[in-house]
Amino acid sequence: MYYSIILLVIEMKLRIRDLREDNDLTQKEISKILMCDQSLYSKYERGEREIPLNLLIKLADYYKTSLDYLVCRTDNPNLL
Repeated sequence: MYYSIILLVIEMKLRIRDLREDNDLTQKEISKILMCDQSLYSKYERGEREIPLNLLIKLADYYKTSLDYLVCRTDNPNLL
C-alpha cells in the first residue's frame, strides 16, 4: 500500500512537470497562474509538498485535462 502511494506521487510530479514542459512554460509562469510562489510550485513538482486540490483543479483547467489524468487515474489526457 505504502509503495503504491509513493509511486503515485512520483508519477503525478512527473506528469505535472511534463505538461508544463510540453507547453513550453517555466515554473515561474505556472506559479503565477496558480498564484503561488515559484519555490512552492517547484516543491510540488519534486514531490516535496502535496498539491492542494484547488491548485490541481486550476492546473487541469489550464491544461484542459482531467483531474484523473493529473493524479494518474487514467493515461488519457483528453477530457471525456
